[in-house]
Order: sequence, then structure tokens, then C-alpha cells
Amino acid sequence: VFSVFCVTRRSRWRKYDVELQRCHAESLPVEFGDYHPLKPIMVTDTKTRRGARKGSTSSSSSSSSSAAPDPLSSMLDGTDPLSMFAAASASETPAMSKRKEKEDDAVGPDFESWSAKRGEILARFTTTEKLSIVSPFSQAPGSSAVSEKVRTRLEELDDLEEGSQRELLNLSQQDYANRIEELNQSLKEAWASDQKVKALKIVIQCSKLLSDTSVIQFYPSKFVLITDILDTFGRLVYDRIWTMCSDPRPLPDSFTVEDVNDTAKETCLNWFYKIASIRELLPRLYVEAAILKCNRFLNKSGIQDTLPRLTSMIRGIGDPLVAAYARAYLCRPLLTEMMERCKTLGNNALLLNSVMRAFRPEFVAARATDFICMIKDCDEAGFPKHLLFGSLGRSLACADPPESERLTILNEAWKVITKVRSPRDYISCAEIWVEFTCRHFTKREVNTVLADIIKHMTPDRAFEDAYTQLQSVIRKILTYFHDFSVLFSMERFLPFLDMFQKDSVRVEVCRSIMEVFIKHQVEPTRDPVILNAMLHICKTMHDSVNALTLEDEKRSLALLIIGFIRMVSFGRDFEQQLSFCVEARATFCNLEPVLVQLIHACAAYSFITIPSLSSIFSRLSLCLLSAQVALANQCLSQADAFFKAAVSILPEVPRSISVEGKLRSSESFLLDFINNFLATLLVVPDHPEHGVLYLVRGLLNMVQDYTWEDNSDAKVRVYISALPLLAAMSQETYIYSIPKVDSNETLYGGDPKFLSEINKLCETLIGQILDHLKVLGRDENTRRQGALAFSLFGVLVSHGDLRNNKLSQLTVNLWNLSHKHGYCDTRISVRTLEHIKHQAQQPDMAHLTDTVQRLALQTRT
Repeated sequence: VFSVFCVTRRSRWRKYDVELQRCHAESLPVEFGDYHPLKPIMVTDTKTRRGARKGSTSSSSSSSSSAAPDPLSSMLDGTDPLSMFAAASASETPAMSKRKEKEDDAVGPDFESWSAKRGEILARFTTTEKLSIVSPFSQAPGSSAVSEKVRTRLEELDDLEEGSQRELLNLSQQDYANRIEELNQSLKEAWASDQKVKALKIVIQCSKLLSDTSVIQFYPSKFVLITDILDTFGRLVYDRIWTMCSDPRPLPDSFTVEDVNDTAKETCLNWFYKIASIRELLPRLYVEAAILKCNRFLNKSGIQDTLPRLTSMIRGIGDPLVAAYARAYLCRPLLTEMMERCKTLGNNALLLNSVMRAFRPEFVAARATDFICMIKDCDEAGFPKHLLFGSLGRSLACADPPESERLTILNEAWKVITKVRSPRDYISCAEIWVEFTCRHFTKREVNTVLADIIKHMTPDRAFEDAYTQLQSVIRKILTYFHDFSVLFSMERFLPFLDMFQKDSVRVEVCRSIMEVFIKHQVEPTRDPVILNAMLHICKTMHDSVNALTLEDEKRSLALLIIGFIRMVSFGRDFEQQLSFCVEARATFCNLEPVLVQLIHACAAYSFITIPSLSSIFSRLSLCLLSAQVALANQCLSQADAFFKAAVSILPEVPRSISVEGKLRSSESFLLDFINNFLATLLVVPDHPEHGVLYLVRGLLNMVQDYTWEDNSDAKVRVYISALPLLAAMSQETYIYSIPKVDSNETLYGGDPKFLSEINKLCETLIGQILDHLKVLGRDENTRRQGALAFSLFGVLVSHGDLRNNKLSQLTVNLWNLSHKHGYCDTRISVRTLEHIKHQAQQPDMAHLTDTVQRLALQTRT
């Protein structure tokens, strides 16, 4: 296998267009029909009828089954919660639905329903402490969902008469909630079975539970759970009396006392008398509040006469927390009345603030003008007006007021805000209203707001204590203004940025501006306003880099600056583009990735900039890239200079490099670069003064002289990679070329001397490879020897002219050598043989038939 050989021609003629056609996959028409990958699979099972006569058409029965059941649905045991809600709503009578819609219309669609608040409260106020509950009745068999411990305790107790009380101790929060739900169900069952007194006793006993504040952090959730029972009771009573009034004709929605019959009135009064006889204050108050709406059946004023009395009753509750929640339950359906009370009270600022903070932003925004009027009428002694405007501003930042009122709202609010003397109070309120201004107005109004903030925060350097609020102002402006030509045209925007005097804060603000710019700037820009402002911002980030800056921070800042550079384009005005790049190079000289990007952007000063880079692989890749760009633009002399520079740098490549803080061999990176270099050299024309293939020879000489790692095959692998390049150079038409650049195929036109030089170089490379294989055999490195032999075999089969007997014999010898010690992958060998056999079937490749017959697979044994 290692004998020296000489042949006239090493490589075979290639017809690349024909080979490309052969490589195309065969296309077959596909009829999709109704098929869709997301549709459920239908499986059809066809069974042949037994006993069918021979020759007759057998009948078949087909059964289709859908896809596997949804595992999430199977967990629900057939009780889909959405279906349950739908069933519950379907059970409502039309009259009930109409009443519910009317109640919703009374406060408007922007009012947040209690059901929405309920879930939020239950999720927020939890406890791990043990709870207790006084149960009014004995437990129904099989209806408990509490823990086994509680159930055992209940079984040990004696059965008591109905109406007796039992105290359950050491309940978890879930056990407590389950027990309350059982009482709710018991209430409904008692009502359905016409046990109205029992239902009332359940409600009374549940109301008493609200007097216990021992586990105070759970009290809000307890309040929600128990008021659910009260609401259920109030709804049952109201619907019962409504039904009595609807016989024989339905009661209209806008009914009056005169429309209520005597029986219904008597029943309604009876309920109020029963509740009035409750001895304890707290249950009497809650139960009457639960049926408060029933007053409509008794008098024209409805609840207006009752509310003051109930409010006075709450004063008798000693515990302030219990009293506060009792007031909350009384006021919960009474929003309109609460608003009117805010207007009439003198010292109502605290109450008004609570309303604005508690209700949905949509509700507040729709009535923003009314709220402003109430704020203006407030007494500022107890609660400052700027805090009220801050609460209003938070709602208006989330929901939009009527368009016709927006400017008036802003003017009225800012009249108050700008008069605030304390810088801390001023900026805390102004920062909230900046979002409303950006959301609904133009740069003119925003610029006015910024000017006012600068005016208030500059004296005595008050801005130093308000960096958090000032950063929030910047974030809100960037949220709504993505056109940077508009943003930087605001006269007060850059002066506003000057208030960020602390280095870390200033860099953080600049970073946030750059992130928004890179995200939203779609088209390249040459706007001088944008360029000057962005260069100032990027320079601020760049100048913050020092010896203590972490590498991750440098990388992050560099990426932001690179993002800006990529968005700058002067089109065909190359002088302006070059001027910008030169300025950027001088400005960002401490961030190497930025310099790399500038080299990508402008090749005119690559010779100066590339040598200043510390990373040798950055220098190598940029030299090659610059050469490729120059070649693509027909700048042959510049390309030649870059290629020479790349070859001259290669000897400087160290044997190990740092990658992510760890030392790794540079060999793999160097091989990748050289292979890329070789692929480029195919289209590079020879220099008329330097001889044939001078760049290829120079690269191979460098590879020869480079100090590779011990026991490395890298040099030989480069030689093997160079053989396909030389084979491609010997073709009449190259596989690829660069438009308007004459490669060696045009310069030499298949000249025999040129082909002879290629053949000599191939002979030299193959000789070097075979010598290396000999050395590996002597050193018993049979695995490496087999791998290299198989690589050379593949190159010769793909690119060599195997009609030459000596070359064909060499190919067979390499195959046998690669399989001699059993290290070659059998699957790869089989696929290789199949490919060669397939190639041998082509008309111009029939000579491979003889070669493939001599290639035998060898086992490890």
C-alpha cells in the first residue's frame, strides 16, 4: 500500500450539474384528502363474517374508535367544573336571570363582582394554625369531607337532639372550609325540605363564628366563607317572597310596594320579626343584612330607612376588626350609596382613597371626573390631596377614562401635583401620572411633564434621593414611545437623563434605552438626532468599563452597542458610513467585540483594526472574512493581502486556548479555520508574479512547519482535506465561483502545465500521508491508522480517477488497511459499499464495478 506510484492524472472529470440531478430526492404525489395532523386518529376494525361461501363477497362490520381519552378529563370523574357552572346557570329561571342582569346594570359592567374578589381573598389569607368550629347540628352520614381524625372524634360523641351544638377542634384550613361548605349544603337541603327554622338556625350559628378572631390572619377567608352562607340564605328568602308575588302574574322588575300581595308582605314581615328576636347582636346584624333587599317588598324607600339603624347597631360591637368587617358586609352591595356619602361627609378623604384603591380601575376611570370633583372638595388636613391624586393616577394608568375628559383630568391633576413642595411627595405622585400622560398624549405634553419634574428635582440635588422614581419615569416613557426620532426630539429628555449622576444608575438607564431601541428599531437609520443621542448613550456605557468590570458585564454592554451599530446605514453614501465607523472605533476602543463588529461593517480600515485585537482566532476569522468580502467586491489586491495576513498569523496560534474559563486544545478550532480557508482558495485566482498555486503552497507549508500536539494526526488530516480542493481545481468548470471574478479555470483554461502542477502537489501530499500511516503502523497505533486510511480511501473514491490501475489498487489497499484490525464501523462500511455500487451503475462510472468486487468486509475475528 505504501509503494510510490506515478500516474498521468490523479482526479476524474466531474459533471457537477449531472451529479446534482442524481442527488435530488424522488418526488411522489401525495393526496391529503381530509387528513390533518391535529385531527383525532380513527381506527377501523374490520372483521370477516365466518362461514362465507368461497367466491362470494364477504360482509364486514366496521367499528371506529376515537383517540385515547384526555387524561385531564379522566381526573374529573365526569364532573367538568365548566359544565357544572353551565348547568347551574341553566337551572336559573328567566325571572332570576333578568333580576341578576338588572343588578349588574345598576353598577355597570366595569364593577368588579364579589365572586372575583372572593377567590383572591381565599388564596391570599391562609394559615397553618389549627382552627375550631361550633357545629349547629349532628353530621349527616357519609357527607363529611373532613379528616379521618375529626370523623373518629364525631363518632365517639353521643347523638344529641337536633339543634344541639358541637365544637370541632384542631381543624386544618381545608377541613374548616369543607365543614363550612357542608353547612351551606345543609342550609339548602333544609330549605328545600321546607325546614325554614332549621335553615335560620344554621345561619345564626355560622354568623356567631365571625366573633372569633383568635387566628387573625385567617379571618378574611373565614369572612368570605361564612358570608357565602349568608348570601345563600338572603337569596333563598328573596326568591321565596318574589315567587309568592308572581302568582298568578309575574312581578315586573320595577315593581313597587303596591304590586306586592298581602301574603308576601306578611311572610316578609315574619322573617324580619324572627331575626329581630335573635338575642346576640352580631348574628342579628348579619342575618338582617343578608335579607336587606327584602325591605323593597315592605316600603317605598327600600333600604334607605334601615341602613342608618344597622350602621348604628355596629357601634355596639366591641372588637374593632369584627366591627370593620361587619361594616364591609353591610356596604358591599351599596356602592352608589357609598359614593353619595363620600360627597356629603366633610372629612371623607380617607374613605374616598379607600374606594379608589379597592375598586377596579375600569370603574374608577369611567367616573374620573366625579372623583376629581370629590377630591377638590376634600379637606386636606387629614389626608393630602396629592395622595388622592396618586390613587386616582394608578387606576387611570390601567384603564382609560372617556376621551373627551382626558385633557381636563390631566390639567386638574397637575395643578395639584405641581404645588407639592416636598420633592419626595412630588416625585412619588408625578411618577404615577407620567404613565397617564404617555398613554394618551403626544411628545408635547410629555415634554412639559419632564420639564416640570426637572424644575422640582434639580434644586438642592433632590434627584439623588429619587433615582428609583426617576428610573420608573424613563421606563414608562420607553413603554409608549418607540419612535426614537420623536423621543430624542423632546427638548427635556436628554436634560432629564443628566439628573442620573450616580454611575451605576446612569449605566442602567442607558442600558434600558438601548434594549428598547434594539427591540423596536426595525429599519436602519441615518437620522443625525438619533445617531448623536445614541452615540452619547453608548459612550456612557462604554466609559463605565474598567479593570474591575466582569466579563459578563462587558459582553452584555458590547452586545447592546453592536445592536446600535448594526442599525446605522448611510446607504450608498460610503464617506458618511466610513466617517461614522471611524468615530465609533475611537469611541468604543475598550470593547473588543464592538471592534470586531466594526470590522464586519467596514473593510476600509481592517488592516489597522484587526491587529489590535487580542483574540488570535478573531484575527484569523476576520482576515479570512475580509478577504472573502474583498474578493466578492472584485478587490483582488486587498483580498490577496488579507489571505497573506491570515497565513502569517497561523504560526502564532497557541496549542491551547481559554474557552469559558477553561483551557482547551486549539487544534479543532484551527482545523475548522483551515478547512474554511481551503474552500475559499478554489475561487482565488493566482497572482501573476507569485507562481502557480502560491497561496495553497504557502498554507500547506505553514501546516508543515506548525508545531502540532504530540501524537496528533491534525497535519495529515489537513493534507487529506487539501486533496478534494486540488481535484476541484483540475476541473474545466468549477463547482462554484464569484461573479465578475476570473478563477484559475478561466486563467489557465485547462493548461497541461497547470494540471501537472496539481498532480505533483497531490503526489507529494499522498506520499506524506502514506509515510504517516507507516509510522503509525510501527508504533502500533492501529486505530488511528485505520481511521486515517479510511478517510483517504473516501477521498480517492470520490475524487480520484480509478480507471488508473495503480490508483485503483491503492484504494483497495487503503480499504483493507482500514479494516485490518477491526476498528472500522461496520455500518459505515456497508453504507459506503452500497454507495459505490450505486455509483458503478452510472454510464460513466462502470469502471468502479471491478474495484467494488475487490472490497471485502472483514470481521473483528
